Amino acid sequence: MIAAGSRGGDELRMVLWRSRRDLASTGIVVFCISLGLYLDGDASPLGRDLLGQYFLGACAWGFLVALLSREPIPIRVQVAIAMLAATTCEYTFAPLYHIYTYRFDNVPAYVPPGHGMVYLTAVVLARSLLFERYGASITRVALLIGAAWSLWGVTFAERLDTGGAALFCVFCAFVLLGRSPLVYVGAFFVTSYLELVGTYWGTWEWALHWPSWGGLPQANPPSGIAAGYCFLDMAALFIAPHLMRFVEWLRDLAVGSAMHPVPVTPETDPHPAEPHQPV
Repeated sequence: MIAAGSRGGDELRMVLWRSRRDLASTGIVVFCISLGLYLDGDASPLGRDLLGQYFLGACAWGFLVALLSREPIPIRVQVAIAMLAATTCEYTFAPLYHIYTYRFDNVPAYVPPGHGMVYLTAVVLARSLLFERYGASITRVALLIGAAWSLWGVTFAERLDTGGAALFCVFCAFVLLGRSPLVYVGAFFVTSYLELVGTYWGTWEWALHWPSWGGLPQANPPSGIAAGYCFLDMAALFIAPHLMRFVEWLRDLAVGSAMHPVPVTPETDPHPAEPHQPV
């Protein structure tokens, strides 16, 4: 048994070492998210006006571009789609429906690139050797944490979190039935963390009830909020390959047209030569 435990420890160390790049990228993103949300919070001098948000937005865009410079084109396309879908949802759910509200009742400038970093981190975790080798165990841990959080929200929490429990059921469906469960599990860890940090620093606050869809009570943040991010991940994973194939088809069509131009005939020549006039 001691020998088996030693082999298991050696294997885990090997897996962690071979996953060091992906884990380092995840750690950097988590640190930047934590710092950015603190700087835009109530306790930070930088969070006193919108200029601070513009500064954080510029930093977030620069950081995201640097991260994507090391990624292949399919991942870049997925990140772009995730950001577009997330930004649309942000402007719908925050200023319009007020399901949650940012401090200045807006969508901060760092939010769109922040969603890109969050999606990229979920993909990076899912492709790491750590998730590949221990994916089943990590998935069980995520489901157990989510279930305990949701159960607390509907029993002992100060704010009843029925909405969060409903979202957790949706998250379970993504993990158990989806085609990319490890991406959703990675999103669970990253998004649950950022939601807890963002609400703790007062960067945003969730409404007491869903303004629509039954008016379910929800906590700040809802326990199953990772399900909302899973919808964005699903959109990116589904749309990106179809979009790339469409662009490839357009390019092949353009190349084919350039290589095989339509021959010019007297009937199609727009500038026919004038007939020879006898002297």
